[in-house]
Amino acid sequence: MSNWIDIAALDAVPQRGARLVKSVHGCVAVFRTGADEVFALDNACPHKQGPLAEGIVHGNAVTCPLHNWVISLETGLVQGPDDGQVATYPAKVENGRILLDAAFLKHRAIA
Repeated sequence: MSNWIDIAALDAVPQRGARLVKSVHGCVAVFRTGADEVFALDNACPHKQGPLAEGIVHGNAVTCPLHNWVISLETGLVQGPDDGQVATYPAKVENGRILLDAAFLKHRAIA
């Protein structure tokens, strides 16, 4: 059973932007697409640990600000010729608020 944590208003994350969320279970990058979809990923690019929350959001992907690796917001997979994956976490929007699944965050902190 999921235990959702209210982390912010949807409007606190700009369209095609991101915010770094710090919780008791660690830091997670939360992304908002131009279509108001919300995704949550680890903040570190698998290449050189670039801060993905500082990247450019386009469609359902983010481009790492360090070396332009493109990461799928849906799967966390690197798109293109390079290999790698970033952990993703359940996120949703209810009543204009962004919610993250606490159980997944807690599991991440233990792993």
